[in-house]
Amino acid sequence: MTEISKAPIARLLSQAGGNRISAEAVDEMVKYTEDYVLKIGSEASKLCVHAGRKTIKADDIKLAVDRLKL
Repeated sequence: MTEISKAPIARLLSQAGGNRISAEAVDEMVKYTEDYVLKIGSEASKLCVHAGRKTIKADDIKLAVDRLKL
């Protein structure tokens, strides 16, 4: 089961230029998107704890992306 809804992903793929998008393509993109979010979230969480906070902030996300080179 996925956490991210498929419809917004399908819309984004359409906006990116896809005229027709298969259900399998949407499923695959959902999987990669969730993996991406989890990697960034995990790194941001570590940065947050290191800073002595419980709340992940936008700067934690930005720094996590920079550190992961994503």
